[in-house]
Amino acid sequence: METTEAIYSRRAVKHYDPDHRFTEDEIRKLFEAAIQSPTSFNIQHWRFVLVRDPELRARIRAVGNDQAQMTDASILVVMTADINAWSEDPARYWRNAPAEVGKAVSGLIGPFYSGREQLQRDEAMRSIGIAMQTIMLTARDMGYDSCPMIGFDLEAVSELINLPEGHCIGPMIAIGKKTQDAWPKPGQLPLEEVLVENTFPSRS
Repeated sequence: METTEAIYSRRAVKHYDPDHRFTEDEIRKLFEAAIQSPTSFNIQHWRFVLVRDPELRARIRAVGNDQAQMTDASILVVMTADINAWSEDPARYWRNAPAEVGKAVSGLIGPFYSGREQLQRDEAMRSIGIAMQTIMLTARDMGYDSCPMIGFDLEAVSELINLPEGHCIGPMIAIGKKTQDAWPKPGQLPLEEVLVENTFPSRS
């Protein structure tokens, strides 16, 4: 599938075949693509929680507004990130670069993030968002559909997956073989409304 086709055909699908299973090769393909997503300084904050246990998925559904795709989709992924990844041996993020490049760039990470807690969290969440899109487009390319979700109790799900201290939780993604099409697209805002050239108009 062409990239543009995957972008235009990706939809938030709600209904999945509960009997369909991904092969281990398919799961690996999905996440191997996900970790190609860009991150600031190549920090790779994302931590993908692949929820396989049916009982755990049922418990997540119970605190997730009873969304059927949480249990019926082939896989459920909770997107989380390590907020402190910037401080955890940053040289390892550049281990394959030329020595002088790795030393120079990894040396910039600490000074850039140190003492800037909001930036640390924002960066982690940005990384989650980019990786989510990679996962959903890869799934579409593989012939599957997905549904990004934020309609769940964040604290309850964090507890259910035993989210470590220093990590944040983002949306989750249900991925699988659809049994019903998504609703027709409700309508995109005109490009002229969302595309700004150079600067926003003056407030005066």
